[in-house]
Amino acid sequence: MSTITIGVDLAKSVFSVCEVDDRGHVLRRRDLRREAFGVWLAQRQAGTVVAMEACSGAHYWARRCLEYGLQPRMMAAQFVTPFRKSRTTKNDRNDAEAIATAARQGNMSFVPVKSVDQQARLSWHRVREGYKAESLAIANRARGLLAEFGIVVAQSDLALRRALADLDAQPALPVEFKELLRDLAVHWVQLREHIDVCDAHIGAHARGDERCVRLRAITGIGPITADAAVATVGNAHEFMHGRQMAAWLGLVPTQHSSGGHARLGEISCRGDAYLRTLLIQGARSSLQRAKAVATEKATPEQLWIRSLDGRMPFGKVIVAIANKHARQIWAMLAHEVDYDPYASLHHPMHRQTQAA
Repeated sequence: MSTITIGVDLAKSVFSVCEVDDRGHVLRRRDLRREAFGVWLAQRQAGTVVAMEACSGAHYWARRCLEYGLQPRMMAAQFVTPFRKSRTTKNDRNDAEAIATAARQGNMSFVPVKSVDQQARLSWHRVREGYKAESLAIANRARGLLAEFGIVVAQSDLALRRALADLDAQPALPVEFKELLRDLAVHWVQLREHIDVCDAHIGAHARGDERCVRLRAITGIGPITADAAVATVGNAHEFMHGRQMAAWLGLVPTQHSSGGHARLGEISCRGDAYLRTLLIQGARSSLQRAKAVATEKATPEQLWIRSLDGRMPFGKVIVAIANKHARQIWAMLAHEVDYDPYASLHHPMHRQTQAA
């Protein structure tokens, strides 16, 4: 195995490379264009560590490294920043050296390499989010244009559809303005159709994956959340336990502790914002279900949720539920088990509480 660590500052065209030895001394630096970098990478000694930030294109190059027998190491950008020698002098060469230095730290956390299938599945989610944002922008634009002519539309898609379909009933509107709104309405409908297509593909992925089927047994976890969790997390064994996965998703409080005094703040909001948002939305559904079910039919988890709701603010309850769902997802993916709503009753801590 090679003792050399290579730090790569990825880019669109020109990559900056820094090679360091086992003592952390810089051996050589070079700038390579994309094609030349691929050829140069294939000539490296097997087992060489190739470090890079987890940015656009990083997973592609990590898979190329695996094909060549190299060891890719991807890190979050915020973990690399402290190892840059000068905070005021940021350039590609300094970044490459900082990446190589950070990768040599024994306590560094690395990002697992995503497979082609994972990235393809996540692409449907990314495109769907883009369609949603564009659809919302068009709806707001149409409402704003109508408001300029004294027509105020309620904040719902149904109300806007009715207003756009009934433009002929507004004789005060200019003819060319009506044509403009009709074109806008057609584009809006097309975006909704694209979102439905994405939903169909994501649903098909979720139905065809046994892991997604298991995750959907959790109240508040639908096909979109299940598919996103499986495609994002991949190998759950990358996390030591569910608590670490919840922290990776930013569902734990920030800490400002000193002198033995623990001071907890808001949730860190680190990690994958999309999956965290889905878990938060699913937690809302789980809370509503727990409050609606009869007490004698409620599961231990639902009783726990109701107890939280009675003594904590709404926001904290939602985050606590999302945190629990993240841990459950880790346990189900790591151990390949089905969802058991009564699993908490078999936990040693619960037995100790009952015995006391």
